[in-house]
Amino acid sequence: MSQGYAIELYFDPALENQVLKAWNVFARRQISTYLINNESRPHITLFSTTSSIDSTKLEPIIKSFSSKQEPISLSFSSIGSFSSDDNALFLSPTPSLSLIQLQLQLCEVIKKEGFEIGEEYRVDSWVPFCSVAVDVPKSRISEGFLVLRDLKLLVYGYAMDIGLVEFSPVREVFSFGLGNNLES
Repeated sequence: MSQGYAIELYFDPALENQVLKAWNVFARRQISTYLINNESRPHITLFSTTSSIDSTKLEPIIKSFSSKQEPISLSFSSIGSFSSDDNALFLSPTPSLSLIQLQLQLCEVIKKEGFEIGEEYRVDSWVPFCSVAVDVPKSRISEGFLVLRDLKLLVYGYAMDIGLVEFSPVREVFSFGLGNNLES
C-alpha cells in the first residue's frame, strides 16, 4: 500500500553521481543506508502528498508542464538538517529565481487540477533540498556533517527531469525531461 506520492526534480548524470557518492560513503561508514535501501534517486522534492493520486490523470499534465520548462542550473552551497525526527542531512541549493518559479508554477498547475498544496510546498515556506542521509542516529549527526564537509562534492549541475514517484519504497511512476517536446 502506498504511503504517498511525490513530484521530484532529477539531476544531470554528473551531479546525480556526486550525490550517490555521498550516499555510498554514509552506507560504508554505517551512518545511513535509508536512501539506498529505499531505492530512491537523488532529487529535490517539488510536491508531496499522502493522498491517493490518479497517475493517469497527472501524467499528461506533468508531461505538458515539463515540455515547457528548460533545464535549471543548480549550485548546492550549503549542508543542513531539519529539526525533525527523521534526522536527515541534506545539500541545499542556492535559491534561484528559476528554481523557485518552476516549483511555484508546478504547484499552480496541479492545484488547478484539484490537488491541495500542503503548507511546506507553498511559495512562502518551501525549502528546496537534496537528502544525502536519513535516519542518522542522533549520536552520529555531527559525524555526518563532517563527512559532507570532507567529501568536497561537485556541487553544481543541472536539474534535467521531473518525475512522479510512489513511496515507500520508492517506485518511479513516470518522468519527463525538461524542455523535451518529443512525444513518447
